[in-house]
Amino acid sequence: MADWSIRTASLADLEAAAELRAIVMRADLERLGRYDEHRVRQRLRDRFDPAHTWVIEMAGTFAGCVALRPEGDSRWLEHFYLAPHLQGTGIGSGVLRDLLERCDRDGSPVRLQVLQGSAARRLYERHGFAVENEDLLDVYMVRDAAA
Repeated sequence: MADWSIRTASLADLEAAAELRAIVMRADLERLGRYDEHRVRQRLRDRFDPAHTWVIEMAGTFAGCVALRPEGDSRWLEHFYLAPHLQGTGIGSGVLRDLLERCDRDGSPVRLQVLQGSAARRLYERHGFAVENEDLLDVYMVRDAAA
């Protein structure tokens, strides 16, 4: 696994995160007939909250982002995007493992939604997420906190 780090996000990271979202999600959204060049970026802009977001860095350079938004007794894993050239290197698994360990210490279940047919679903399943519900576009998954 490559060396990576995470740091708390700031508003200065917003546009880099929005652009990365557009790149990473394009193929899946096009496959589902839902890609809109403006909307794909605006959805992240509308929900970006630096207080619950981390930036993934490689050698001090923006490489991705991830958010853990509290909702009730759960956390929602959102905006988990990694630069395409870094996918499959173990960074995503390492970041996810780190965040899940934090949630386990708090006793918080983690929820997420992933697009139907997305390769990211396999990553989540390997880390203990199970399908809670699904519709034509999204699969909603949950992982209970480890005992």
